[in-house]
This record gives sequence, structure tokens and C-alpha cells, in this order.
Amino acid sequence: LSDFAARKLSKGFGNDITLADAECAKRKLGQKLPKFLGTPIGYKAAFANTVLQKRFGVDGPKWGYMYDRNFVDIIAVLPSDFGVRPLVEADFLVEVKDPRLADAKPPLEALGYLESVIPFIELPDLMLEGQFSGNAMIATNVAFRGGVTGMEIPVQMTQALLYALANMTVVMTDDAENKEIGRGKGSVLMDNPINAAMWLAKELKKDGIRLNKGDLLSLGGFINPVPPKPGMKARVQYIGLPGDPQVTVEFN
Repeated sequence: LSDFAARKLSKGFGNDITLADAECAKRKLGQKLPKFLGTPIGYKAAFANTVLQKRFGVDGPKWGYMYDRNFVDIIAVLPSDFGVRPLVEADFLVEVKDPRLADAKPPLEALGYLESVIPFIELPDLMLEGQFSGNAMIATNVAFRGGVTGMEIPVQMTQALLYALANMTVVMTDDAENKEIGRGKGSVLMDNPINAAMWLAKELKKDGIRLNKGDLLSLGGFINPVPPKPGMKARVQYIGLPGDPQVTVEFN
């Protein structure tokens, strides 16, 4: 907790921590993090992308808590050292309308329990020293620090929206250098981001957590995250969603 507050490298709980102990540590940490990160506002899926699962040696998606102190709306200018090992990640949010999302079976039904989908740049902070295991990252609340949100897109319960979410192309660029950082399909998140939302809701229910109307769910990264640098202007666009929405953040 003192490392979170001071934004300094942490020894964490060690790379040999078991998954069960990592989940226990995350729960205890999650109860105390509001002191430093603000009011709880939802939950994040981590390792929803199989590439990241392999990179960190985890057996599937995991989840963490999200808080509001470092959530910024729409167009943001932030310090590049917002964390001790900061990253910029092309992500995606959904806003919960009905806790029955945890019991939804087909993705079309799940859409009916969502209020909106929201472009989102997550700003994680790995904060652990050296090389670390996936379990060590889970124990420190899967690197959550904050993020930047775009304009909400109201959900319509249609097959067309499901198709658009799976088939959209998510592109992250650094507009300061006129350079593409990476791109990925919506389908990299469990074949459809809505599947990631359903997984997260069900997993939370299994762990005794009931969703509330207005909770935000972060669904995972579409491409490998990158470290920010002064002068960087990161923009993430969701090509194929209505209006090809985008979200930006500039670092100084």
C-alpha cells in the first residue's frame, strides 16, 4: 500500500506466490486501495487476450478492482510518469444496466443487461521490480492505476452490434509521430468483447460479488501495451463501431 501511495517499485509478494494466495492478496489489497485510488467503480478483466496469457504464464483470464481517482474523461493531458512502470493500453468498457448479466447465456441476451459500451485507454502501472510472474501481478490487483474514457455509445440489443463488436478493428496510433502502434480485432477478447463481459460478470458472481447498475467493466487489451513518453499523443479508434469512435490521451 505504501508503494502504491509513493508510486515506487515494489517487491510485491514474490514470484513464487501461488494463484490461491495471489487471489487472497488481491482481495485484501482491494479493500484498502480506496485510500489511495478513490471510490470503487467496477472491475477489470486481465489476460482476456490469449497472447497476454502466454506472456505472463497464466491459465486464463483473471479480474481486478477499479477505482475512480485516476479516471479521466474523453480528452486528457497527463504526466508520462503517472506510474512507476506505466503503460498505455487499448481497452474497452461496458456499463452495467442489470446484474442479471451474470446469468446471461447468449451474448444477445447479455447486451440487454448493458447500458453502454465505452472507448477506453487503460493506464496500468506494473510497479513490480524486475521480471515477475502472472500470479505476482494478480496479487497487486493486476496493475490497475487508472484510465481515460471516451464517449458512451448506448447499447442496442441487436445482432448487428454483436457483429460490429467482434469484427471492429481497434487501432492505436501516436499522433505526435504519425505512427501506428498496433491494431487488433474485437474478436481477440474471447471471440467477442461481450463474451469477456459475460465471463467477468459470472466470475465475480462465483466469487461472491454482485454487480450493481452503473458498474463499469474493463474487458481487456486488444494489442500489447506500450510505455508512454513525454510528447506522446495516443489515440485509439474502434473502426467498425457506429461512427468509428475514438479516445485520446496526451503525455507531458
